Amino acid sequence: MSLQFDLFWSFRSPYSYLAAPRLLQLTKAYDVTCRFRPVYPLAVRVEGFFKTVNPLWPGYIIHDLLREAEQLGIPMHWPDPDPIVQNFATLEVAKEQPYITRLTRLGAAAERQSNGLAFATAMSTRIWGGVKDWDKGDVLAEAANEAGLNFEQLEKTLSTDSNGLDTEIRQNEANQTEGGHWGVPLMVFEDEPFFGQDRIKSLVWRMKQKGLKARQG
Repeated sequence: MSLQFDLFWSFRSPYSYLAAPRLLQLTKAYDVTCRFRPVYPLAVRVEGFFKTVNPLWPGYIIHDLLREAEQLGIPMHWPDPDPIVQNFATLEVAKEQPYITRLTRLGAAAERQSNGLAFATAMSTRIWGGVKDWDKGDVLAEAANEAGLNFEQLEKTLSTDSNGLDTEIRQNEANQTEGGHWGVPLMVFEDEPFFGQDRIKSLVWRMKQKGLKARQG
């Protein structure tokens, strides 16, 4: 039998971006499936989140992100536009969040077709890889096509069942907490949490203990 793990993932998380291509490759190389569970970033879910963190945290994250991206050979640029609308001078996060709302719903719609991780990988490569104005033109459609999805069908799902998608996203957030961690990327395999892009090797090690096998052919 194929193994399965849950992936709780955010389009605003640069660490999620760094993890995505390796997790996608994992599902191609091994007999395992990923249940993609998009969630909203803590900046949106928790009011005043950035006002509660240690002031040293943002600076360290920037250094760490660039270091990790360089080590992995993955381009890293701050998104333009940022997936969340925020005043960086005051750290206030806007009530209306058009970018991250659309992205997260698209991720949930893509997972309905069992292609959530592929879409997240393709889209985050554009968001964090230096594509300016990723929200305009054919960028989203190109990412969907790269993932083997029909963008018009995804858009139709957003227009006809946004409430259903929002319900799925809220369930993902509840299950993330039940999984044992609040951050992303969070992989959960057989009720065991693996938090962070640097825990993928640990996830594979555990799954191999449970019979993970390479795909044939």
